[in-house]
Amino acid sequence: MPDCPPAATRSPRLPWTINPNAAPPGPCPRRPAAVIDLDAHRSARTEISSWPDYRPTPLRSAHHLASRLGLASVHVKDESGRFGLGSFKALGGAYGVLRVMMGGDTAAAPTGFTWRPGASGGDGHGPRRTPSAAPTVTCASDGNHGRSVAWGARMFGLNAVIYLPTHVTEVRAAAIRSFGARVVRVDGEYDDAVTQAARDARDNGWTVISDTSYPGYMEIPRLVMVGYTVMVEEALEALRASSATHQGPSPTHVFIQGGVGGLAAAVIGHLWERLGPERPVAVIVEPEEADGLYRSGCAGAPRVARGDLHTIMAGLSCREISPLAWEVVGAGAHAFMTVRDGGIRALMRAAAGGALGEPFEGGESGVAGLLGLIEAAGDADLCRAIGLGRESRVLVFNTEGATDPELYARIVGSGGGGADVPSA
Repeated sequence: MPDCPPAATRSPRLPWTINPNAAPPGPCPRRPAAVIDLDAHRSARTEISSWPDYRPTPLRSAHHLASRLGLASVHVKDESGRFGLGSFKALGGAYGVLRVMMGGDTAAAPTGFTWRPGASGGDGHGPRRTPSAAPTVTCASDGNHGRSVAWGARMFGLNAVIYLPTHVTEVRAAAIRSFGARVVRVDGEYDDAVTQAARDARDNGWTVISDTSYPGYMEIPRLVMVGYTVMVEEALEALRASSATHQGPSPTHVFIQGGVGGLAAAVIGHLWERLGPERPVAVIVEPEEADGLYRSGCAGAPRVARGDLHTIMAGLSCREISPLAWEVVGAGAHAFMTVRDGGIRALMRAAAGGALGEPFEGGESGVAGLLGLIEAAGDADLCRAIGLGRESRVLVFNTEGATDPELYARIVGSGGGGADVPSA
């Protein structure tokens, strides 16, 4: 299989590639639609919207950034306040926990779990067991997914064991423990933690709630991704509400963080299902040192990242991509690109200080899609390739806020920003 494209098709500033296997304009093909389908989304929306403290997260206008880049609009779906967990992952892990425990994946559901509305203080989710008899759920995490699984386990009366690789900070580990979960440190990368969690789950009869798939393990990651589609639908609703006709404007472009690909698959798949031929151009953005999706896009098949995974964007520090996510991303992404850590800190400060438009709390991985947009807007070849210009309406996702408050404070400062809009 070919490796990444030669220099003639790449910018000297940043690596990018156009996906030669992107599906032509039209309705969502059968297989991607089977992974991220509207009926599953509706079930997730009904369930998640019934949880305590549910409210749609804000869609913020980055009008200063749009003006600086010469675009019609830039909107940021801000997940920093989601359920008080600080990231979009609150939608996926906890929903996966509930669906599995209810028998949504009967092959994985442990015995001893029942669910009935209003059984635990009116929140609609109550286990009929004592804590000592509760099943155990587990996962590997770079921080945010584990926090969601731990939160969901507490909400539904289960035990949780969360495996964290070496690079995850103690602040993020403590946040997971605050929900009653046990944290196990793994000496290695995220993928080593995935392997260890699966091994220990098999030995102990636990249920793995993972956001990445692997052979023989597909349905639970699909449920997790379906949870993420709630965020995408909220964004579309907010865009419609902001239009005088209430019929749009739909985004023309979406820049999405990479990682294992679950978020990208959820965003691309749902927009494809909802908008069909009018779906936006989708660009996947990854750290330079964790470029698995970019390399997969170059090769036309799943490939592993070649970098050392050392990046400030800890939530995107993944070596292997999810095969299930690739079924959507491989056909649905239009382009893949990588960014360097250097622009992240300034962009976090700009977001906090209002230099982009409406201020928001953007974490290290949270602003990666925005950084990709800024870099793309400064590359004439890439702009031409993806049709990015004055009429473009761009949607990005601030996927996390200050999930490590100490690190965030060191980067942004106590004043909460002050940086100008980074240059394209």
